[in-house]
Amino acid sequence: MREVQMTQIRGTVDEVVFQNPENGFAVIELDTGEELLPVVGELCGVEPGEELTITGSYASHPKFGYQFKAVLYERSLPTSVPAIRKYLGSGAVKGIGPALAGRITETFGEKTLDILEKEPERLSEVKGISPRKAKEVAQEFGKMFGMRVLMIFLTGHGISSSQSVKIYKKWGAMASDLIKANPYLLCIGDIGVDFEKADAIALSEGLSRENPERVYGGIAHILRYNLRNGHTCLAREVIADKASQLLRLDRETVQAEIDRRLESEELFAIQRNREYLFLPDFYGAERYSAMRISLMLQNRYFETRSVDKMIDQFEKEKGIHYESLQREAIRQALSGSVMVLTGGPGTGKTTTLNAIIGLLEEEGLKIAIAAPTGRAAKRISEVTGKEAKTIHRLLEVDFSDESREKFLHNEQNPLDADVVVVDEMSMVDSLLFESLLRGLRMGCRLVLVGDSDQLPSVGPGNVLRDLIDSGKIPTVELKQVFRQAAESLIVTNAHRIVEGEMPDLSAKDRDFFFLSRQDPEAAAQTVAELAAVRLPKSYGMKPLEDIQVLAPQRKGELGVYALNSRLQELLNPKKPGLSEYKGSFQLFREGDKVLQTRNNYDIEWDKNGEKGMGVFNGDIGIIREINHPAGTMTIEFDERVCEYTFEMADELELAYAITVHKSQGSEYDAVVLPILGGYDKLYYRNLLYTAVTRAKKLLVLVGSRNRLEYMVRNNLRMLRYTGLKFFLQNGEK
Repeated sequence: MREVQMTQIRGTVDEVVFQNPENGFAVIELDTGEELLPVVGELCGVEPGEELTITGSYASHPKFGYQFKAVLYERSLPTSVPAIRKYLGSGAVKGIGPALAGRITETFGEKTLDILEKEPERLSEVKGISPRKAKEVAQEFGKMFGMRVLMIFLTGHGISSSQSVKIYKKWGAMASDLIKANPYLLCIGDIGVDFEKADAIALSEGLSRENPERVYGGIAHILRYNLRNGHTCLAREVIADKASQLLRLDRETVQAEIDRRLESEELFAIQRNREYLFLPDFYGAERYSAMRISLMLQNRYFETRSVDKMIDQFEKEKGIHYESLQREAIRQALSGSVMVLTGGPGTGKTTTLNAIIGLLEEEGLKIAIAAPTGRAAKRISEVTGKEAKTIHRLLEVDFSDESREKFLHNEQNPLDADVVVVDEMSMVDSLLFESLLRGLRMGCRLVLVGDSDQLPSVGPGNVLRDLIDSGKIPTVELKQVFRQAAESLIVTNAHRIVEGEMPDLSAKDRDFFFLSRQDPEAAAQTVAELAAVRLPKSYGMKPLEDIQVLAPQRKGELGVYALNSRLQELLNPKKPGLSEYKGSFQLFREGDKVLQTRNNYDIEWDKNGEKGMGVFNGDIGIIREINHPAGTMTIEFDERVCEYTFEMADELELAYAITVHKSQGSEYDAVVLPILGGYDKLYYRNLLYTAVTRAKKLLVLVGSRNRLEYMVRNNLRMLRYTGLKFFLQNGEK
């Protein structure tokens, strides 16, 4: 791929064509002295008359001509009287229009902006400005100037405009002073600046290496970084060692700061075989969840004998016979207030769940059904015949709060439901589980359904496994594979994998195939041909809708990045009139299949006239339009149509191939899975099991039998350090 040539331009903002105050993206006309040049990028808050120095690259579009894509920019206030007049008259300062801007600049000339900043009371010298009006204008200019100062300070340290907008929204005019005093505030979750960048700002601002805020910043960074690996807590000595290395300080200094932060409750600890430390949000989430579950377990509803009669009658009415473990699951769901139903494919989880729902409805109870993702909710809705929602839609995101996990349904406004059923519980992380429990009214029952042999959640925590392993939650694991399901090699091989046995690779006419390839290039070529040509031709499947390539890793010839490039060129090649956008990491094209990589509650969508908010991690859609003049992409996620600015493209990835982790909660008619080479730590049994169980009708493995055997043998689950099991077993200790 040709390297983009970066260059620098200077000029005065002539016109702001478009500006998004939420993320800082703007389209402007820049007067360079030689031409009016269209410039696009994160140019937060720029106004006509401002002088900019912009670093970026020229780009050409076959329809709209050339423009300049800004990567970095520096801004300075206008210095000439005409530029100042234009700047003030543009509406940059509330209360000043073109006529008043003219009178102000006539009075103060080139000193106008200095006077506005330092002697705003002198505005009353201008004809038509009363002392009260002068005060109002000064306040507005102060707000705007505070934003300018913050933006100049932050962009000078490499902080993006979109992050700067979040920072200003969070702390307002105090932001600059707060950050200069403690730059490590920038690392908190909803801002998310890298620790190294915040540390560089701190040291440049003269903070000492032993400053308590720096030491705590390093400790918190270690904990936040390991949230990505699923850990809600870490051993104290591990944190002390890593923070000491990161900060280049002795362990005693770090240990002393840990003690201080435990005292101030900026850190929390539990004592198991050794001491484990938590950030407050995750300590609170897991402790609350354990407390709430413990309260729920005290409630009982039906005597066992009456439940057995209810099941007998239901069997008679439906003409169904439930095996013993299915009956036990139904009994637990009806008699208790919380239970876990688990089991692999073909063991009758859906049949059992439908009986639970049917019997509870016969009792007149109102039932809400939910799942972590849109695809999982759609699937459970199809198999139960009942409406199902994502957990986020069920709880309803609170858009009045800037936090990412705030919901309208909570202790003060609980859900109107007698029973909540949650499918795909292995995907639910600690914070989301806490929010779900807070949304249940007292007395509400909870039925949790999932496969504990699948991968744990992408987010921090190991909720389903902790609930089961605690021994405190009534749990029924269905084990019997029913005859009809046993006819599928996908099902029988999935169970063989769980038991540590090699799958049957001998069949040539079933639903589970293995194609041996020893060379990564040959394997990658085979995977691409299967997804784009051979399976659509042989089975009549649609490549974008019915077939999904899964991969254990991101990098390498058989990682999702390389496979996506191959598949994009096969399934959606470059064509005249097909608009493209080059993001920070990849090229997007109209018609591409894309994946949302993080929860974004601010994206509006329209589904056949129904309006809503939020696109979530793991959602897959199709790019329908790329509009360069507007700087936007229109993307459709399961009939939900959304508009993305180009700056939001960093939240997207091509999705012709996705990681096994991202496939959780979804099922596809056909799955193609390469297994060859790669990092040993990424090739383990429950990742293989999760991938295999994503396929409904057809699974094709491509690669090495030896690598497959290694994967089956490797039962080293991804260990996660969490607190939920501890709190369930130990209560308030």
